[in-house]
Amino acid sequence: MTVTAHVALGSNLEQPQLQLQTAVAAIKDTRHIYNVVCSRLYRSDPVGPSEQPDYYNAVVGIVTTLAPLALLDALQAIENAHGRTRSLRWGPRTLDLDIILFGNQVIESPRLTVPHYQMRVRNFVLCPLLDVAPDLVLPDGQPLRALVDELGYQGLSVIADNYPWLQDSRRFAASTAAKNC
Repeated sequence: MTVTAHVALGSNLEQPQLQLQTAVAAIKDTRHIYNVVCSRLYRSDPVGPSEQPDYYNAVVGIVTTLAPLALLDALQAIENAHGRTRSLRWGPRTLDLDIILFGNQVIESPRLTVPHYQMRVRNFVLCPLLDVAPDLVLPDGQPLRALVDELGYQGLSVIADNYPWLQDSRRFAASTAAKNC
């Protein structure tokens, strides 16, 4: 059985733009994951401790035959390969990959909560999700677009329109003012 799932990506350490690009490539190379579609690349203010760099964020939509926990294992293996450590909640990180939606399933387990428990209050998740799934309705029946309209784009900047984002990385790195959504 195939399921459409959505994964949020975030990074704010060790060349975050490159971390996200290589993470998307690793997701594309994962067995039993197909049709990877990627959002624009965003920069956002950090959540958690304020003494950390801005985050780079994106969302990928995938089609997979993996079960939810098998997908979580595959994503955590990618995080680990990128040097992810879990020492400080909401602290800086090389890579964070979160399953935010897995079809219309609602999952409550010790290892996985889907829909992601804080996605509704994070525009750095909802705005990129809107890029890849503009007509999405959440499992509870609420349209994604309504959530984005409510939260808006405050504190969020688009820094690249198309994946792979690094094809124009010199231009983006040289730019001091990212355009707002």
